[in-house]
Amino acid sequence: MAKRKSGLDLNGILLLDKATGVSSNHALQQVRRLFNANKAGHTGSLDPLATGLLPLCFGEATKVSGMMLDDDKRYLVSIRLGTMTDTGDLEGQVINEMAVPVLSQTLIESAITQFLGPIDQVPPMYSALKHQGKKLYELARQGQIIERPARPVTIHAIQLLGFDAGTLELDVSCSKGTYIRSLAEDLSHALGTCGTVSRLRRTEAGCFTLAEAITLDDLLTLSEAARFERLLPVDLPLQHLPVITLEQPEAQAIQQGQTVSVKSALIGSVRIYANQCFLGLGELSINGKLAPKRIFNLGEHCYSDC
Repeated sequence: MAKRKSGLDLNGILLLDKATGVSSNHALQQVRRLFNANKAGHTGSLDPLATGLLPLCFGEATKVSGMMLDDDKRYLVSIRLGTMTDTGDLEGQVINEMAVPVLSQTLIESAITQFLGPIDQVPPMYSALKHQGKKLYELARQGQIIERPARPVTIHAIQLLGFDAGTLELDVSCSKGTYIRSLAEDLSHALGTCGTVSRLRRTEAGCFTLAEAITLDDLLTLSEAARFERLLPVDLPLQHLPVITLEQPEAQAIQQGQTVSVKSALIGSVRIYANQCFLGLGELSINGKLAPKRIFNLGEHCYSDC
């Protein structure tokens, strides 16, 4: 007999301001226990050194977490020049030290332009990417170095916020799959030295910003009702998709996995609603056939953000 779940079938998204020194999964489990939620997941890891925006998905919201992994991100990063570590940040062991040349704003901004737009980036060894079934960071801890092919990423913008003889402060907007630690090392080399990340803070992820997030400490001070009010609708990350609104018979058919006919000029992926309730995602063909792609079971918790 299957064990009965004792927690809550909670649906929603919480924007957490993750503290330094804890893994993303540990932060997730802390919040999951606080909400007593049966099902939870996060939308892209932050290194233990890193802080900032970590969207947590509960219940049916985990169905959109994979889509949120594709979102662009934005970071504030500090790079310590003249020092290189095996992990790419200050948590690692120093493996190289170099003199730092005299820098100017013009010189730094000229180097930055080399990394704007689509680039090929070699992932760091200390990453969760896998080689023959094992995570690279596990192999790195065993002293193994695996050749990693470069992967295409896009750096949308890099703003130089400040610099001195030993540190760069940057504001970086980038695509999914970008490793800021690799960017820090590559930029440092372009400046004629080496470097490592000394501080990293995620400020944006898709449509979400750090200003909307809450720390675990502040979450703990809230009443249970106030904590639940921090949960965002599961369809909020999908606002870029157009909307189809169905009448009840068609809505029931879609929820049963059936294709229905609708009058619409739209084609492609759409959000589906009925009676201001979010039902899920569908695919609308040129002949007006709407097929369900991912149906959400939100029960009595419906949202009208469409």
